[in-house]
Amino acid sequence: MQQITASLYQISLGVVNVFVIKDTKNGLTLIDTGYKGSSEKIVSAIRKAGEDPLTIRQIILTHCHPDHAGSAAAFNAEWGIPVWAYYQDVPLLAKGSAGEVPIHLSPGVINWFIYHLFIKRGSSAIDPVIVDRSLTSKEVLPIAGGLQVLHTPGHSSGHIALLLQQERVLIAGDLCANVAGLDFSTVYEDRRLGVQSILEVARLDVEKAVFGHGKLLAPRANEKLAAKFSAL
Repeated sequence: MQQITASLYQISLGVVNVFVIKDTKNGLTLIDTGYKGSSEKIVSAIRKAGEDPLTIRQIILTHCHPDHAGSAAAFNAEWGIPVWAYYQDVPLLAKGSAGEVPIHLSPGVINWFIYHLFIKRGSSAIDPVIVDRSLTSKEVLPIAGGLQVLHTPGHSSGHIALLLQQERVLIAGDLCANVAGLDFSTVYEDRRLGVQSILEVARLDVEKAVFGHGKLLAPRANEKLAAKFSAL
């Protein structure tokens, strides 16, 4: 696990990142679960870092696409870990659907390559999972001194980002990406709405940002988000 802040760690699964929040009083929180079949790799990374996977208290999903929610059902069934998700995604997760509206490819060679290699040929289905806690926008979860839920639609209608308030770090999910520089995520249901969500987040006090795809953005992540996307 790569340490990002005192309480936030990143696990790279190759094409996608998942995150672990360590709360000394309340155990671990897993943010996203990667594709189906990723649970063993995640558990191995947690153990290698000297942590006990049995202390994972909950999984929070940024959205229900297969590369983020693909192993949620396995964790829930095999480890008994409750799953939390934004309320709009609850019915989709229950029936194993990653989404029900068309997605649109973002411009750029890298996005074209990723789309045709991983997304176009892949299934939009996931193993169904029942959500234990339905989240709402702006609520603050009692995790690591305050974890705020931010509804950030665009990539998908139920997409959320998460703000670790004390450490001023944004877990952006697929709000955008930072693979070969800060840019759009590969696909959006509504890219214009996605830009609005990015700019709303950019108004917050965010020093660092981490992404489902790509590397850490720091320092003054909010300013860099605003500079990149305000003209769009």
